Amino acid sequence: MKKFDAKSLARPNIRSLRAYEAKEMPCRVKLDANESPFGFKVRQSVIKRISTNRYPDPEARALRGALAKQLEVKPPNILVGNGSDEIIYYLITTFGGPVLFPVPTFSMYGIIGKALGESIIGLPLDGSFDLDLPLMLGALKTARPKLTFLSSPNNPTGNCFSSDRMLKVIESSSALVVVDEAYQPFSSDKGFLPMLKDYKNLLILRTLSKVGLAGLRTGYLIGDEAIINEVNKVRLPFNLNSYSQAIAVSAIEDRKAMRSAIKAVVSERERLFEALEGIKAATPYPSEANFILFKVKNSRRVYNKLLKQGVLLRDMSGAVDGCLRVTVGTKAENNFFLKALKEVAR
Repeated sequence: MKKFDAKSLARPNIRSLRAYEAKEMPCRVKLDANESPFGFKVRQSVIKRISTNRYPDPEARALRGALAKQLEVKPPNILVGNGSDEIIYYLITTFGGPVLFPVPTFSMYGIIGKALGESIIGLPLDGSFDLDLPLMLGALKTARPKLTFLSSPNNPTGNCFSSDRMLKVIESSSALVVVDEAYQPFSSDKGFLPMLKDYKNLLILRTLSKVGLAGLRTGYLIGDEAIINEVNKVRLPFNLNSYSQAIAVSAIEDRKAMRSAIKAVVSERERLFEALEGIKAATPYPSEANFILFKVKNSRRVYNKLLKQGVLLRDMSGAVDGCLRVTVGTKAENNFFLKALKEVAR
């Protein structure tokens, strides 16, 4: 038999890709993945109702109903998926490219676009991590992207883009603009959900992963029913399992617990930001998310030294050079991180 080369069989655009690395490293304090430090207690009555020998509800009717009630939209305006990633995949599969987004931002827009063989256009943010409006408007006119992704609050910078600039992008686009609001629950900005009635080309992407349900992998898309219907054509059957659907409904209905967890994260974020400001070697950037980006001299060295101390952060080299990103943890986790940072960043 001839030597088998799997790589040679892959499509050219796949051969040039690098797999997304979600590193699992042993550590005492894990603050690298923008997960919530607070989870939700799952009632046994919820688990007992799940039939493991039957396929899940293919339409996720209970979940879409709970989301529709919370968001004050109709169930046909919602599509659910395995986290935002799957929905981004469906969007690009449905509408194609070019795919436009500012950089740095959530890396999966570009990774999925490349995997699907579409052209991607990443435009740098301005010096304040805001949208460079002339660049964006120029690209909308010349490249005519089918999809534009705007993550606000943005990952990894943590800030919300200026609403007037975002609206200008939406108004100037002849195709779809997806506002990714994964971190909106932690923001003082109310988000773009109220704008859906005014802009038919606007879609809102949200997730339950950041508010304490990352293990469920439950994301959802909100938009005009006609757009949702098109995306639903490529959605895999039974894509969201029974446990994710049932537990998500239970968590959504327990609004008091969810609000309490979000409020605790925001409070700790403000305390953590003030503490970072007090460390001479660190320069934190204001955040509306559940993480803080901060600049530090010799960031790679500091990252490795923190890891040796048992603290795992995200090294943002290549995206925002010289910066690290810390997820807001519990008070004890944040204190442990701050103590370690003071020791290693001198």
